[in-house]
Amino acid sequence: MPSAEHMKKALQAYIDHFNAGDAAAISALYADDAVVEDPVGTPELHGRAAIDEFYTNAIASGAKLRLEAPIRGSHGNRAAMAFTVEMPGMLLRAIDVMTFDEDGLIVRMDAFWGPDDIEQ
Repeated sequence: MPSAEHMKKALQAYIDHFNAGDAAAISALYADDAVVEDPVGTPELHGRAAIDEFYTNAIASGAKLRLEAPIRGSHGNRAAMAFTVEMPGMLLRAIDVMTFDEDGLIVRMDAFWGPDDIEQ
């Protein structure tokens, strides 16, 4: 099982790669068969190709991520972060929970945000 330190570093790398515009580096944090549900309650994305396309589009929108609190680890294989997505003309506040496999790769990302978490 990955350590809390490993998971926190992976989530910080996620933020850093996103803000650097590097979708491929973000996708590399994921296992090949990973699942992304962003936001929770919408259709899931399956596999690295779909995940890479998701991040490529998100970065192309001009979005940047800003942490709102320290990244949190757990006694298990999950870590979470609260952050704001800053896009031209809009802010979106979210909490992402990542589940890791024994190799330290993300196997699932659940993004928690809804209509009330968006500011125009």
